[in-house]
Amino acid sequence: MIPRFGAPPTAGINYRPRPGAYAVLLRGRDMLVTFQDEPDYEFQLPGGGIDPGESPQRALHREVYEETGWTISTPVRLGAFRRFAYMPEYDLWAEKLCTIYLARPVTRLGPPTEPGHTAFWMDAEDAIPLLANTGDQHFARLALG
Repeated sequence: MIPRFGAPPTAGINYRPRPGAYAVLLRGRDMLVTFQDEPDYEFQLPGGGIDPGESPQRALHREVYEETGWTISTPVRLGAFRRFAYMPEYDLWAEKLCTIYLARPVTRLGPPTEPGHTAFWMDAEDAIPLLANTGDQHFARLALG
């Protein structure tokens, strides 16, 4: 059974499955997070949706690069959780299946290529409570040990 974080599903809403891959990126005690300014201002673990025909690891590499400008290596699966959310950018009610990886940031190739995202290195202990959802917070704490 995959644990749920956040609000339970609302009766009468048809949620569409939306798998995604996300990364906890540590360098010592610092964590690389992304700040998204639309549709809400929030800090997140870098990552996002897995496109049709795309493997979770390929999506992870692509999404981390798009949201942070960094390449990664050696992703190791930490676990998964689900959450129910409205995604206004897609006008979609989604059951998000979030697979979380611990990965090593390797090289910064430039700024994020996805509009509305800014990458930040922060002390991990300071970053975790700023993450917008409790599932991200849980797995980030797990990665820190």
